Amino acid sequence: MIGRFARAFAKALGLLGLLGLLDMAALAQAQTAADWRPQRPVTLIVPYSPGGGTDALARFLARELSRTWEVAVNVENHPGADGLIGSRRAVEAKPDGHTLLVQLPSLLLNRHTPGFKGVDPATQLLPVSAFAVLSGVVVAHTGIPANTMGELMTYCKAAAKPCSFGTTENTARMRARMLAEDVPSMVIVNYKGGGQLITDLVSRNLDVALMGYTAVIPHMKTGSLKLIMTVGRERSPVIPEVPASIESGFPNMTSETWYALFAPPGTPAPAIQAIAAAAQSATRDEGFRRSIATLGATPIGNTPEQFARMLEEETRRLADLVRRYPIQ
Repeated sequence: MIGRFARAFAKALGLLGLLGLLDMAALAQAQTAADWRPQRPVTLIVPYSPGGGTDALARFLARELSRTWEVAVNVENHPGADGLIGSRRAVEAKPDGHTLLVQLPSLLLNRHTPGFKGVDPATQLLPVSAFAVLSGVVVAHTGIPANTMGELMTYCKAAAKPCSFGTTENTARMRARMLAEDVPSMVIVNYKGGGQLITDLVSRNLDVALMGYTAVIPHMKTGSLKLIMTVGRERSPVIPEVPASIESGFPNMTSETWYALFAPPGTPAPAIQAIAAAAQSATRDEGFRRSIATLGATPIGNTPEQFARMLEEETRRLADLVRRYPIQ
């Protein structure tokens, strides 16, 4: 009897000891995440050309992360193949928290691109945090005799020369194809980044584009480009005079682009959590919020877990869209 009691008591003590060890391990992991900091300069890979909205937002974030960590945070542009080149560079980087990737929803479309079969960085990269969201704009050069989306479509249907529509990534490309259903003569022109697209738009070698607001701003001020419509659900507080897609009669064009941090596969969980915490802190900074507001963006700042759920929902939504408008 005493022996059975002694054994039961010892077993209970063992379980309590194990629970204690688990609690200590969890506490140690939390402390490790809180204490993690980069030990050398950090690289933010931007898989698109300099001068566009992604590049600008990445540089605003890099500035805040550099202040938080007190180390240099450098932006490196590696454009090409709809962001695939830079994304693969991030996948192959050393997983120690010192190389990060800034990407958009177009990352989730690589798996649906015919030329990229079997290549899907989205399944390898680790989600860290989405830090901003931005609605794109439909913009035209001032030689186009249209000021609304309805007028633009009417003009393109009747124009002697087919209208050319520029895009820089796959989600914009699919929406351009929606418009091309009504205007079969429309020519969709794909660019590696916003820099060359803007150059062609200003020089009138391109008629219309769907892109971020950032690169358009200086050319609006000089009068060489004009905004036709935003593709957000509501008017942008930065350009409240420009109608949104729903009120313009083009609800299928509604789209908001998130900008987020990803880490190479194998990056330790404490580093992921610490980087996400630093990104969340940046989104609460008034200077950062004012900076991204000049581009029409608003902050997000979610946890890795929240961002992972967001990616799951976005993956399903884009898959449905691809079924209707296959990527060519």
